[in-house]
Amino acid sequence: MMVWGALDRGGNGIDSHASVHHGDVLAIAAQTVVAVPPTTTIMSTVRTMLNHEFRRIPITDAGTQQLRGLIVCRDIVDFLCGGPRHNLVTNRFGGNILAAVNEEIREIMETDVPYLYTNSSITDALNMMKEEGVGCLPILDKDERVLAIVTEQDFMRLIADVKIGVDLTDYMSTDVTTVEPDVDIGTAGKLMVDNGFRRLPVVKNEILLGIITAFDILRFLGSGEALTKGAGDIEDALKVPIKLLIKRDVVWTTSDQDLGEAARMMITNGVGSLPIIDDGVLTGILTENDIVWALTTLK
Repeated sequence: MMVWGALDRGGNGIDSHASVHHGDVLAIAAQTVVAVPPTTTIMSTVRTMLNHEFRRIPITDAGTQQLRGLIVCRDIVDFLCGGPRHNLVTNRFGGNILAAVNEEIREIMETDVPYLYTNSSITDALNMMKEEGVGCLPILDKDERVLAIVTEQDFMRLIADVKIGVDLTDYMSTDVTTVEPDVDIGTAGKLMVDNGFRRLPVVKNEILLGIITAFDILRFLGSGEALTKGAGDIEDALKVPIKLLIKRDVVWTTSDQDLGEAARMMITNGVGSLPIIDDGVLTGILTENDIVWALTTLK
């Protein structure tokens, strides 16, 4: 693992997008960068993410410190649970997860990485996150060095406790996909991958039991549980019921809650979403992504 406040970055081997405007994005961004080189194993990368409680991590060249890619939790779910990255497990290692997690992270990292410059504005960051559908953006200086990373959580902190004056009705997602508690991790993970979800509410008899996230599945892999079940066979390892990954009580709110208060609840409780329960019924869910979208529409 490497930790830098600034990273040299080169364009060699990475297809990136940039937005250059005068602005103040550094006022809200985190300015300490934790990164790993492309030769780090998948399992070591997972453990670094868990140790820092990061849902995404830049991949940088060990010698030049140039940006090579990015890994987010959903990439690990893709790798484990049947997305395109899962071909590494099945085709190269015959389904043996023990062997696959010792492959280098370069095999599954994302190389098409949007980014901003240090003179970009907060509005630039909001718009690029929305347009690119990403939850974070590396921020580069004029010499192409990564000085910071701005995430959806930074925008939640920006409005937490601020009376925005709008409720959640127009911004929450009302078409909520749920899973039963006895659905196995493999099936739930594949559902996330196929639909681009980061989380799934777990419901039984119309009662919300909890929220399972991509980070929970990352934790399952990093704990070693996935490696010890079924002697390393990926199909057996993922037969564990999803309910066993529920580790916290449900934090929820109602659709008439102010957007700023909802952001405060998410930051205070360390969650990336809020189920919306009206009159005892799950009517929607508000996510970090929804808050970013909301902020692009507010004047």
